[in-house]
Amino acid sequence: MNSHVSEVVPRPGRVLLFLVLTTFLWGGSFLFTKIGLRDVPPLYFVLLRFSLATLLMGLLCLPRLALLDRTVMLRGMIVGFVLGTTNLTFVIGIKGTSISRAGVINNLFVLFIPLVARLVWKDRIGKLNTAGILLASSGIALLAGGGGAEGFNQGDLVSTLCAFFIAIQIITVSKVLKDEDVWLVSLVQFGVVALMAGATVLVVPSPSFTLPPSAILSIIYCAIFPTVVCFTLQNRYQRYVTPTQAGLIYTLDPVWALLAGFFVLGERLTAREWFGCSLIFLAVTIPLGIRFVVERRLITRYTGS
Repeated sequence: MNSHVSEVVPRPGRVLLFLVLTTFLWGGSFLFTKIGLRDVPPLYFVLLRFSLATLLMGLLCLPRLALLDRTVMLRGMIVGFVLGTTNLTFVIGIKGTSISRAGVINNLFVLFIPLVARLVWKDRIGKLNTAGILLASSGIALLAGGGGAEGFNQGDLVSTLCAFFIAIQIITVSKVLKDEDVWLVSLVQFGVVALMAGATVLVVPSPSFTLPPSAILSIIYCAIFPTVVCFTLQNRYQRYVTPTQAGLIYTLDPVWALLAGFFVLGERLTAREWFGCSLIFLAVTIPLGIRFVVERRLITRYTGS
């Protein structure tokens, strides 16, 4: 590897475009997962999605398979286990609630990250995060009283748990992965998720099912776009923005989920639910927005531009 060859940094507009595209594709996973789960049990959906993703990533990684060593395997297995837990709770949550509510609730991972950092590494949560957590709690309380008789249902609860595992996943990736080949790590990661889903299928009984064209399309979409493509775009372009900027961009995920639920699936939220979702959305975006402004001021102060 020639260390003297400098990498061409993409223009900010290009970075923004591809990161927004990533959120759009991730948002589409809510819609296609919900459609696929009409016919395929959740555990089988994860198994089929990540088996296909592993196959596709394996084909992409053929030229670099010789670099697959013990370190890559071990670290890929660690992050793969967390990714598997995240995706298993994701499909169970989607199965039990609307994609509109799930999309907003999943975004709570932004607030769970400082909580986990506080519990594990004794980091300060900070006033901004504390205010965001309180605001999000108010939004969840409103959702608990909405949605008719079911209120904050089991799907909402599992989606909240999924948001917690998303936070664990993000922290694990940042703590575990160093200079490994990210393509090979992803290959191992996807394979671990497929194995976890397969083992769960053997233990947990599921009803028999068929694969109509809509389910096959959903599995293919989720294997290719939110998994292989989004991974590639995220790792290619996220390094050119700060974590705060990335967090702000990724809050678009629930927006796409809300739009898909409204226009494609005909989902409708009550005024109380809309208000609850809005509070959760603000709980995430306000702290991120304030941090973004502070970052820009610091950059201006030290660079003069």
